[in-house]
Amino acid sequence: MEERKQILTDCTLCYHSCGCRVFVENGRAVKVEGLESHPLNRGELCPKGEHALEHIYSPDRLKYPLKRTKGGFRRIGWDQALDEIAERLNRLRDEFGPQILGVFSGSIGVENMEMAGLTQRFKASFGSPNFFSVESVCYRMRIRTRQITFGKYPIEELDSKLYILWGHNPDASDFPLKLALERNLAKGAKLVVIDPRRIPLADRAEMYLRIRPGTDGAMALAMMNVIITEKLYDKPFIDAHAVGFDRLVEHVSPYTPEWAEEITWVPAGDIRKLARLFAGTRGASIYQGTCTQDQTANGTQNSRAFSILQTITGNINVPGGWVVSPRSRFGDVGLEVEGTPLGGDEYPLFFEVWGRKSPYGVVTMVPESIPDKLKAFYVVGGNPLVSMPDSNAFREAFRKLDLLVVHDMFMTETAREAHYVLPACSHLEKWGVAYTYNVCHALPYLMLRKKCIEPLHESRSEWKVYTELAVRLGMGKDFPWKSEEELVSFELGPSGLPFQYLLNEKPEGDFYLEKQYGTREGLFRTPTRKIEIYSDALEKVGFNPLPDYREPERSPLRGRNGFPLILSTGHRNYFFTHSQHRNVEPLREQSPEPEAEIGPETAVRFGIEDGEVAAVETNRGKIRMKVRVVPSVSEGVVFVPHGWPGEANANLLTDARCREPILGYPDMKSLMCAIRKLPRKEEQKIINLSQRGLDHENGRRDIGGIREGRSLQTSEPVPSVPGPAQPVHANRLG
Repeated sequence: MEERKQILTDCTLCYHSCGCRVFVENGRAVKVEGLESHPLNRGELCPKGEHALEHIYSPDRLKYPLKRTKGGFRRIGWDQALDEIAERLNRLRDEFGPQILGVFSGSIGVENMEMAGLTQRFKASFGSPNFFSVESVCYRMRIRTRQITFGKYPIEELDSKLYILWGHNPDASDFPLKLALERNLAKGAKLVVIDPRRIPLADRAEMYLRIRPGTDGAMALAMMNVIITEKLYDKPFIDAHAVGFDRLVEHVSPYTPEWAEEITWVPAGDIRKLARLFAGTRGASIYQGTCTQDQTANGTQNSRAFSILQTITGNINVPGGWVVSPRSRFGDVGLEVEGTPLGGDEYPLFFEVWGRKSPYGVVTMVPESIPDKLKAFYVVGGNPLVSMPDSNAFREAFRKLDLLVVHDMFMTETAREAHYVLPACSHLEKWGVAYTYNVCHALPYLMLRKKCIEPLHESRSEWKVYTELAVRLGMGKDFPWKSEEELVSFELGPSGLPFQYLLNEKPEGDFYLEKQYGTREGLFRTPTRKIEIYSDALEKVGFNPLPDYREPERSPLRGRNGFPLILSTGHRNYFFTHSQHRNVEPLREQSPEPEAEIGPETAVRFGIEDGEVAAVETNRGKIRMKVRVVPSVSEGVVFVPHGWPGEANANLLTDARCREPILGYPDMKSLMCAIRKLPRKEEQKIINLSQRGLDHENGRRDIGGIREGRSLQTSEPVPSVPGPAQPVHANRLG
């Protein structure tokens, strides 16, 4: 019997890349536990990491390539699949040009550098600029706005003296921060929670501020007003390291706490108290929610406002504040390509600032671009029909494609629409770079992701699939690496931590650079080499160079039009990552079904009792799910979780055309909806979401017993994006 082996690697089941110890016997992984020496998770794992093996050895995994036929999906071999995909791509490229290909990566390159890098390389080698990823609706906005302000991407640290959780719930979505909070609250750190839902951490906070969804920018402006009016700002820091403060002083004078109270629902006195607390704490950080402020009509200016709050209080590059953490250098797997990605002309700052280009297209423009601009789409490790806004529009568009290919571990809703479905490796079945990137709280740490077991079934890694497909397309010279190990060695080359060093000498990982506090020459890579409170980059593309406030496009202050309630979609769950892990039984037992949340007064108003099933509807579609009546939720607001498939898919309610005007992000946090209790007979139609996956042998067109979401559209026109809102006064929702 083979001796049990211990392999030190990382967990890629979310973007944190926590350290793991994997035990392998006879070629099978038998146990996973946290790695004590890893500075991010310190030996702890969240439930997803603890149950990684149930995910990897799930009976629902795709086992072999599938091809859509008139009778459903049919098993085929890898050679046939790749030959036919290449033939279709070649034909489309010859007839329409290479730009007709769009690619979508479920990773932005943080937890899976190889997936993102090779996908970018493949589309560039093919000749297309059209790369999309979850970054199109996720961290790219805050990264870009901080780059516009600082020239770098400073990030909040794990350890702080004052945690301002602004729409952020670490208990549900940020396991390392959850652990750090526990440690530091016990040492006397202070906590403030700003959220329309009273999360459990609010019970331990100095202050809890219940804010109306989508109005974060108004409150941030009011905080600036207080800090400047009461002269609480850090003048020496501003004078030495920032430009544009004099213009900010005049700009924020109308934005009083009383003005903000009418918009945000937060009492003016609480706004003043928070502003004073924040300005009086050296080593304070605003912890933005995961897209909470980005996915609103005011997204870019929200992030700009947070950056300026950190700046004027001197909480930049000090312990506990926002810190410019060093980035490791890697071998660039990407390739240059001519052309601008989809949306780069309409939203130029999304694509380029000061000559620095990013490879991402604007994903909200994909549905309207099929089939005229995009005719083929390749999805790797992603599920855009559930995770991207406006599932109805995406599904309708995908059905117009000449070719849709999905490379994934499971038969997702997106895979069900594909012409070809290819089985993918798990993170324990391939080599990679385990990179604790800046979004993970400024820890410049690096591990080697080891291949712990051989690929299960007929699954293949991204490296193998892209390399073999490239050869068939005449692009083989662009994929020179003969193995995954050779690819990863190339990536690690410039990092100072070579492959063999991380394999043999430091299998637990190592810090690639040392974090430095304080300001120094060249820290801020803006044109002025200072923090740009006043942004010429924004001004040049026609937007306010100072933060302003834009009321949500769908808002109770603009008229309700048959949709009387505020809808906020996408709140996280401790047991799942986006649309993943719902087929892992121990995790599903903890969260067996999707549940919308409303407050007690809202429940009475609409005749809904706790545990009953209701329909939630917008101008784009309708979902059905159980409703929980909880006092922690603001009245007049409906919270809908994301990541669930079928008729519980929150993105049946969202609208890809309802976009933030600067970077094109969708508004998914502050829409308007209606809710109604379902009659008992309709309740029986709710699909049992706990059934198991796709029957591959007969090509059955359902997964987990879930029907496809219906396309429920109204003829109501979508209003154009308004200009910046003026101060408004209106009664709050009843």
